[in-house]
Amino acid sequence: MAQATQRLADAGVPSPRFDAEELAAFVHGVKRGELHLVKDADFDARYWEAVARREAREPLQHITGRAFFRYLELQVGPGVFVPRPETESVVGWAIDAVRAMDVVEPLVVDLCSGSGAIALAIAQEVPRSRVYAVELSDDAIGWTRKNAEGSRVTVHHGDALAALPELDGQVDLVISNPPYIPLTEWEYVAPEARDHDPQMALFSGEDGLDTIRGIERTAHRLLRPGGLVVVEHADTQGGQVPWIFNEEAGWADAADHPDLNNRPRFATARKALP
Repeated sequence: MAQATQRLADAGVPSPRFDAEELAAFVHGVKRGELHLVKDADFDARYWEAVARREAREPLQHITGRAFFRYLELQVGPGVFVPRPETESVVGWAIDAVRAMDVVEPLVVDLCSGSGAIALAIAQEVPRSRVYAVELSDDAIGWTRKNAEGSRVTVHHGDALAALPELDGQVDLVISNPPYIPLTEWEYVAPEARDHDPQMALFSGEDGLDTIRGIERTAHRLLRPGGLVVVEHADTQGGQVPWIFNEEAGWADAADHPDLNNRPRFATARKALP
């Protein structure tokens, strides 16, 4: 694993030791904390195949076929956006907000759902919630359905900007981790994302805010008065997104929030009361 860690570090992998251990645990069918039970002589040759794939900057989660998000283990692979740790703090805020509502069975809509990570985390941690996951991509929707199987999440295949008109004015919280990278930033995106995540899940117009502008309109349509919207954005877009949810458009209390690294990560707003 020391050799694998060095190879991954030389290749520019951001977390070489963690990835080397995670690959070893995956190949040998043990937990990372149990790797000391695997003798050097017993290391499977498939380990070096996995290391070579990660060395080429294929996402760790595509190699193992799994991604961990809050208390979930999700199935992921080509065609679906791999959930990121920074989104966990976005979902944490939303879960706290839903729990604080005086609503017996809160209604939640997750737009641009991808793997279903956000929708499934809310359904798991807010047991009486009713959660809808909306995904447009024909490739990604297969992963959404696979992960949502057996859960209380209702999966909807369709455009987030026109979704679920039957729920207009009834939803308590709308949440989204939409595409938000400006097209001009393509060359600066990490190869794991640029070369493996679906382009549809990454880029959104010249300033990166096109989809968020559409989500503002959808959220206002879906939410009941006093309902909340939560939207993730790039750390460089702090201050820009709350302006989209302005008073003239029918919003109140628009604000930005930091992630665990104290970088602007998501915006929230409340649909104004009539």
